[in-house]
Amino acid sequence: MIVVGIILLIIGFVAHIAIIWTIGIIVLVIGLILALLGGIGHAVGPRRHYW
Repeated sequence: MIVVGIILLIIGFVAHIAIIWTIGIIVLVIGLILALLGGIGHAVGPRRHYW
């Protein structure tokens, strides 16, 4: 999710499309939160680790 968020941010910035930029930020933040929760050992959904 982090990589997809970064790709969407780049595409949105280059193409000047605000909605893609916004979606990229949201996906990136969700990916970082899930990675952080998985990294500290907190169960994310049914999985013990996110990755």
